[in-house]
Amino acid sequence: MTNIYTIYGSGGHGREVMSILLRDINKISQHNNNEFIFIDDFMSEKGMVNGNFVISFKKLIEKYSGSNINCCIAIADKKVRKKLTQKCIDSGFTMMSVHSFNSVVSDNVTIGEGSILSSFVTVSPNVSIGKSFQANMYSYVAHDCVIGDFVTFAPAVKCNGNVHVQDGVYVGTGAIIYPGTKDNPIVIGKNSTVGAGAVVTKSVADNVTVIGNPAQVLTLKLWKKMRANDY
Repeated sequence: MTNIYTIYGSGGHGREVMSILLRDINKISQHNNNEFIFIDDFMSEKGMVNGNFVISFKKLIEKYSGSNINCCIAIADKKVRKKLTQKCIDSGFTMMSVHSFNSVVSDNVTIGEGSILSSFVTVSPNVSIGKSFQANMYSYVAHDCVIGDFVTFAPAVKCNGNVHVQDGVYVGTGAIIYPGTKDNPIVIGKNSTVGAGAVVTKSVADNVTVIGNPAQVLTLKLWKKMRANDY
């Protein structure tokens, strides 16, 4: 049986993840028939990206019916990622994780399926992470954190100890989340966004965007102040 390894998304992030996967080829080269393919429903006319075929989801199903298809979704948008993950599962795909050879996962860590750990990502001991977590380069998750499903860390996110990041959260580049305590963890609420460079010193509600140092909820008034360069 042919083993198909696919990255869903051929943009910049997808190309990074494919590069990580191909570096790991020695671990999967025991299979005689491996193919590495990008899935992209909008860019399939390109044919090739960085030496790998790009085809649409529909064409993949048609061409590789009966094959063992493994897929990792390399798309930051949580809603799109969740939708595509379900579509792949419904089609019988295996959702695979892609972890860089120089990422570090410590003891007593659980990570759900479909995760991406890019170069120089560190996960400290006693951490629980849900499915489809994406941690971009130089990010870390410190001890005793709990990360939900479909969470995205942009590059260089610093998530310190005893933080609970709930489902669907996006944390922007260079953001710092202060440590909580075992009895009083800092909680980043569901579907919230932490802006790039924000410094989070206290818990964040569901469905809000926080920015700045210290981080505060982005409101129309705050936006106007920013526009006037008063922030």
